[in-house]
Amino acid sequence: MNLEEQLLSVMDKKDHWAWKYFTRPGLSKEQLTIHFRHEFLTYVRDFPVLLARVLGQGPPGEVRSALASNIDEEQTGHYSFGVSHPELFLQMMDGLGIDRGAVSEGPIEPEAIAYRAFLDGCSGSPPWFVGAAVMTIFVEGSLHERAERRGERLQLPVEEAIAAHPMVRFYGCPPVAMRLAMAHRAVEGDHRKDAWDMLLHHLPAGPGAGETVLEAVEQAHGSWLFYRDGVARAMGLGP
Repeated sequence: MNLEEQLLSVMDKKDHWAWKYFTRPGLSKEQLTIHFRHEFLTYVRDFPVLLARVLGQGPPGEVRSALASNIDEEQTGHYSFGVSHPELFLQMMDGLGIDRGAVSEGPIEPEAIAYRAFLDGCSGSPPWFVGAAVMTIFVEGSLHERAERRGERLQLPVEEAIAAHPMVRFYGCPPVAMRLAMAHRAVEGDHRKDAWDMLLHHLPAGPGAGETVLEAVEQAHGSWLFYRDGVARAMGLGP
């Protein structure tokens, strides 16, 4: 089994039992606040920084260009709305009637602290390809990665997808406040291709590199599941 297939097998499992709660009504504003606080403080707020740490390790030129483009969009919204993705996230909070301070400050669970420490370690320490794999394949990727790679993922037109989004449909977020989802749709195709090209085309030759990447992504998956368990507990959810 080649590295791409091994990594896709991990991404096939990027799911968590609590996700069903976010696809239907019933969560309180307090529960949503807990969820979004953890997402923001654990990785959304600082995702451009995490990517920049990988860039700072001096990967090959084409990888640098791809990372720089991704950082540019995350930090400035250069290719979408001209607004950083962390700010677009907070605009979604405005639309949900959630106080920004309740999301940008406050306690997070030990599992979230551990997951963030894992991300810090991967992004800030060589080799560059471990940080690139964890940040751009795992963190930015989803359960739908295999279908994306095959060009088989079916999605509604963006306006219909936003209207059907649970935060709009069940929790009253106005579509205009969902520009983060729109930005992701606008750039995700290029970013997903770049993520895989960076790794598959520039991974150093020789024994061990692929195994190191796979091990790191598997660890990311385990740490993420642990993180999501902690957030679910804080929200008072059960399997």
